[in-house]
Amino acid sequence: MSRDTRLSDVLHVLLHMDQLEGPLTSEVLARSMRTNPAVFRRTMAGLRKAGLVKSEKGHGGGWSLARPLCEMTLLAVYEALSRPNLFAIGNRSQHTDCLIERGVNAALTDTMAEAEALFTTRFSAITLDKLVSEGVPHR
Repeated sequence: MSRDTRLSDVLHVLLHMDQLEGPLTSEVLARSMRTNPAVFRRTMAGLRKAGLVKSEKGHGGGWSLARPLCEMTLLAVYEALSRPNLFAIGNRSQHTDCLIERGVNAALTDTMAEAEALFTTRFSAITLDKLVSEGVPHR
């Protein structure tokens, strides 16, 4: 299974957007994500809908942050990306008559629920301004 790097890519772009003056075009930002502008715009659409970024068309337009990094959490960005799968682990069958498979399903389901709860708690506590490395100028 290939890795879904959208969260990492988008976080990278958002942090750079905060460091630069003015809006940036889809073409410029797509290069930083190593993708094409159409894919970039599709990826950013959820962030725009969530109010994390804004975009303006026309000359002088482009993408910019809609709020400061200190008001954006990792969880908000993750959710704006439609909650990419955390784990590739799943149950073989949801409806089974096999008692062993039911036991396996219960253990996997409970463990994954606990892991997701921890993930959600941690991601909701981390704002993007905390990701900026020390020594990097921050507004």
